[in-house]
Amino acid sequence: MKKQTILAILVIIIISGCTSIQNSEDPTGDAINQIGVESVMAVKDGDTIKVDYVGTLEDGTVFDTSIESVAKESGKFQEGRPYEPLEFKVGAGQMIKGFDKAVVGMELNEEKTVTLPPEEAYGERNEKLIQQVPVDTLKNAGIDPKEGMTISANGNPAQITNVEEGTVSIDFNHELAGKTLVFKITLKEIL
Repeated sequence: MKKQTILAILVIIIISGCTSIQNSEDPTGDAINQIGVESVMAVKDGDTIKVDYVGTLEDGTVFDTSIESVAKESGKFQEGRPYEPLEFKVGAGQMIKGFDKAVVGMELNEEKTVTLPPEEAYGERNEKLIQQVPVDTLKNAGIDPKEGMTISANGNPAQITNVEEGTVSIDFNHELAGKTLVFKITLKEIL
């Protein structure tokens, strides 16, 4: 009889011990699932995310942004362009290398500012990407070349840097090549 009484007391202790974990403010018992569990998600390669960003040069000049108010304030607003968080797949090569690396480990609503040297952004300027073309070649294509004009050559943007004596200099470097870029990034969503 003594063994049965001790066994009954142990069963009661075990049962009461399990139910005492329940939170008095949470009668459903869901608090048990929250004990010691970190529910923070951090961005990793392969995630599809949405970010807001402001891209500036080292002197603070805005060159691009996903935020309409910043675009208007900086004089970079483009009518018809959607200003909304940028969606991309991390590590898929859709973004410049440094931007892609900067978002890894970010958590929802985290804001981060990163400075990217040219090799992490659009690369160094390459003088081999500046070509001399006869003016007539462009005129035959229906283009009246002017210095500073941006044209498309084989689907790639290029800038006319010089027009003189029947020759046009066309620069195929990205306009931000050779520049250090600063991005303020805010993680808006992990899809």
